[in-house]
Amino acid sequence: MRNNPPHVWLFTDGKPGHQNQLRGLADRLTAHIGAECHWLKVGRPGPSLWQLWRGNNPAPHLPEPDLMIAAGSTTQAHLLAAKRALTCPAVVLMRPNFPYQWLDGAIVPAHDKPPARPDILTTQGVLNAVVPVQQVPQTHAGLILLGGPSPHYRWDSETVVAQVQQISRAQPGWHWTVADSRRTPEDVFQALAALNDSSLTLVSHHTTPPDWLPARLVTSSRIWVSPDSVSMVYEALTSGVPTGILRLAPASTGRVVAGIDALVNAGQLQQFGEPAAERPHMPLWEAERAALWLIDRFSLR
Repeated sequence: MRNNPPHVWLFTDGKPGHQNQLRGLADRLTAHIGAECHWLKVGRPGPSLWQLWRGNNPAPHLPEPDLMIAAGSTTQAHLLAAKRALTCPAVVLMRPNFPYQWLDGAIVPAHDKPPARPDILTTQGVLNAVVPVQQVPQTHAGLILLGGPSPHYRWDSETVVAQVQQISRAQPGWHWTVADSRRTPEDVFQALAALNDSSLTLVSHHTTPPDWLPARLVTSSRIWVSPDSVSMVYEALTSGVPTGILRLAPASTGRVVAGIDALVNAGQLQQFGEPAAERPHMPLWEAERAALWLIDRFSLR
């Protein structure tokens, strides 16, 4: 048992998705062991070859870390240089750009097909900061999350608008919040606004703070997500609220589409136009599982 809480350094490139992964993991490490987490914004240019060889402490003003975690490709060289300087366990939240044995651990989504190794934790989707609800709210308030054009699905604004309208009409007395994202074409909200449907509230990503989505997920009774928005799909599943995906034609047969299909086939996601699973899915709280794995692997208690 430690006398003092462990210090954890979080290497981020500043991208919202990567910061969300780190925040979800940091929250659980703090909850379990009182970890004191320190954020380090790094990126290009990376450390020099000399710094990679001899090591480089990027934050000598901070308490020496007991664990370092990085998310984002441009953070990995900084993590390696820091590991050389500090001889501290280093972990990445993705498939690394270099051999796994150069690190002390990796937390990798299953769709990236990591090898079976004791120093790798395979997760369903990427980590996120959502905390599952203990009981699904009975509020008759739903949430619809929209992505946009992607390499994985053929985006069709007209089809998406029609499905949102069908969802609204199928459940009279419900109110639906429809949220867009950076990829959502402008014509989607224009068409939805033209419906003059009082059961729909349109929320632009330009007006929402970073913690808006996790808070809204756990106060909803039902969630629909466009399948191109993989991170939002997994955030919705983590919430424990019944979740479905809108129907879009696949643009490829790659790992993203295969992963969504597997969730549908397992009954964890409802496909639009198909009946819901008879049994509610168990929440995918992968940030919790990852935190416990790190605590055990590196004796952080």
